Amino acid sequence: MLLTEANVHDSRVFEDLLDGIEPIKGARRGPRRRPEMLHADKGYDARACREVLKRRGIKSSIARKGKESSERLGRHR
Repeated sequence: MLLTEANVHDSRVFEDLLDGIEPIKGARRGPRRRPEMLHADKGYDARACREVLKRRGIKSSIARKGKESSERLGRHR
């Protein structure tokens, strides 16, 4: 969790939020450093956010502004 000023857009601290994710415990292997997939709402629909995820090899499901409803992301959000 990160606290920002009132007028700072969520996408500006997106990479810092990803860096703050603790390693995920694995059953057989050691802990993974990053999640396999990320579900996010329209607030993170920015090219920079998608590029950060692509560089890290994380699949994404981000609702697009004006195109999709955030309800379509499903219950795993």
